[in-house]
Amino acid sequence: MQSYSTASLLWLAVFLGCQQAAPPDPVATIEGQTMGTTYHIRVVTLPEGPQRLLKLQEKVDELLAEVNRQMSTYDPDSELSRFNKSPAGEWFPVSSQLIEVVLAAQQISHATDGAFDVTVGPAVNLWRFGPDKKRKEFPTDDEIDQASKLVGYQQVEVQVDPPALRKAQDNVYVDLSAIAKGYGVDVVFELIQREGFTDFMVEIGGEVRATGLKPTGEPWLIGIETPADDVRKYDLIVGLRDKALATSGDYRNFFKHEGQRYSHTINPKTGRPVEHDLASVSVLFENCMLADGYATAFLVLGPVEGYNFAQEHEMAVFFQMRKEDGTVETKATTAWQQYQLN
Repeated sequence: MQSYSTASLLWLAVFLGCQQAAPPDPVATIEGQTMGTTYHIRVVTLPEGPQRLLKLQEKVDELLAEVNRQMSTYDPDSELSRFNKSPAGEWFPVSSQLIEVVLAAQQISHATDGAFDVTVGPAVNLWRFGPDKKRKEFPTDDEIDQASKLVGYQQVEVQVDPPALRKAQDNVYVDLSAIAKGYGVDVVFELIQREGFTDFMVEIGGEVRATGLKPTGEPWLIGIETPADDVRKYDLIVGLRDKALATSGDYRNFFKHEGQRYSHTINPKTGRPVEHDLASVSVLFENCMLADGYATAFLVLGPVEGYNFAQEHEMAVFFQMRKEDGTVETKATTAWQQYQLN
C-alpha cells in the first residue's frame, strides 16, 4: 500500500483543487463595433447560458446596424444622408425612429436657446472637424458668416404622421452624432429588457445606461475620465443604477495653432470653437439620448451659464475645467452629489 507524506497530501489537495472547473462568471460581456466606435454590454446571465447570449448579440448587432442605416452621416445611403441631399421645401419621408431623435434634439435646442444644434455641421466642417478633414487653412470671417446662415435648428421642420422632415434651405445639413450614440444605448437597453434581463449595463462610445445590480449587490461602477491630452486616467467613480450617463469633452478632438487651443465644440451662435475653459461635462439622466445631447449643450454653454442652467433645472451634472497651470478644477450640481462614490 502506497503511503503519502503530509506535504504530499497537501500538494495533492492543492493540485486536485486546481483541476476543478472554476465557477462561471455570473456577468457576461458582449462587445462589438458600431457608429465608428465600440460597444460593450455587461449582463448578469440567465440560466439558458451561452446560446441565449449569442442570440442576444445577433439582435443587438442587427438593431445597431439599423440605427446606422437611419442616422449615419458617413453612410451616403442612410436616411439622414439622403435627407441632407434633398431639396429645400419638400417633405422627405423618414423612419419614426429618426423623427424621435430629431424631436429630442430640437427639445434640447429650444431649452438651451440653441446651444445644442444639429445643423451646426457646415461650421464644424470649416474648422477641420467634419468628415472632410483635408482643409488646412483657417476659415475667413466671410466663410464663417456664410456657413452660419445655414445653422439654426428652426430650419428643420418635423412631421410626425406620416414621419417626414423638411428643410428651409438646400444646403442645411443635419448631423446627429452628438445625440445618436445616446439613442443607440437606449434602444439596445430596451431590447435587452424585452429579452428578460434585469441586471445589465450598456455602453456605446463612452455613453452608458445601467439597471439593476451586479451579483455583489453593488451598482455598476463607471469611471469618469479626467481631461488630459496624452493619458487616460479615471479619478472619479459613479455608482450607476437605473440611470444613464453621458460625457462630452474637448480633450480628444482639438488642434493647437500658435499656442492657442481650438476645440471641436463649435458654438452654433458664433460659428467658432468655444473659448471658455470647460474641458468636460458629465450628465446623469433618465435616458441616454437626452443625457448625450445635454452634455454637448453644456460644453457650449460653459462653466458658468451651463452650471446655472443645470442647477436651476435640478439636473445631475459634473463639470471639469482646465486651469492655466494644467490642473483641473471640478464643480458638481447638488443633484449630482448623491451618485458620486469618491
